[in-house]
Amino acid sequence: MDIPRRTHDSTIRDAARPPVADRAAFQTELDRLRVREKAHTREGDAIAAARRRLPMVEVDPRTPLIAAVGPVPLIDVFDGRSQLIAYFHMWHTGRPAAEQCEGCTFNTSHVTELGYLRSRDVSYAVFCEGPYEEASRYREFMGYPVEWYSVPPDSADRLIADRHFGILVCYLRDDDKVFETYWTTGRGDEVMAPSYGLLDRTVYGRQEFWEDSPDGWPQRWGSQGGQFRLDGRPAAQWSRIQAGRDDDLGPIPDGWTACSCSAHAGPAAAATN
Repeated sequence: MDIPRRTHDSTIRDAARPPVADRAAFQTELDRLRVREKAHTREGDAIAAARRRLPMVEVDPRTPLIAAVGPVPLIDVFDGRSQLIAYFHMWHTGRPAAEQCEGCTFNTSHVTELGYLRSRDVSYAVFCEGPYEEASRYREFMGYPVEWYSVPPDSADRLIADRHFGILVCYLRDDDKVFETYWTTGRGDEVMAPSYGLLDRTVYGRQEFWEDSPDGWPQRWGSQGGQFRLDGRPAAQWSRIQAGRDDDLGPIPDGWTACSCSAHAGPAAAATN
């Protein structure tokens, strides 16, 4: 399999550049911007304070999820801690790794260090839409260190509650009860992925079409998923391929049907009885 190696990008090489200034003039402009950045930070603090004052909704603590050992109740996912953050990962059953959700892969591949969450009595887990057999192989291929569970269809109805996979949800455990305290999705999930925050500090930003950038700045990515893909697969997969990891997700487990959603150009594999 050919691995993309982009050591020199003509799109960036030929892009426009900012005007050149001396150090004093540069710092003056940056100081003006810093006032807005600090106001943005303080507004974010105020919004976080409002989150901490939201009401909460009770969730069935016995809602079953599928782990390597079989069914486990939601309350056990807390692993004895008082709080849990769960990311609901979309899944395309029966499809190869290259066709799995690029946005969920982008988000999940950034969450690798849990020590700080655990120091605040917070557990973290991925709740995957598809069968555990496939999803766990994907987790192994990607090298994710976080706990991983499959959400059975009946449990999805209880946990998703007229929303959709791709949401980030926070829970609180109070003895033997579980409550949902917050959820977000879409751009709200960007908190999971510092790559975007870092790109926002660079001169060319995310290089996406929607951004307000000067004339001549490179803008080559949309915002419907393609921005997370590179040469036919989620971009984060390429380092795993280069490392020699196996991306075979195996056959469709019994009782599951191959995904035939509009995200795929080709026909779905035959359903398994």
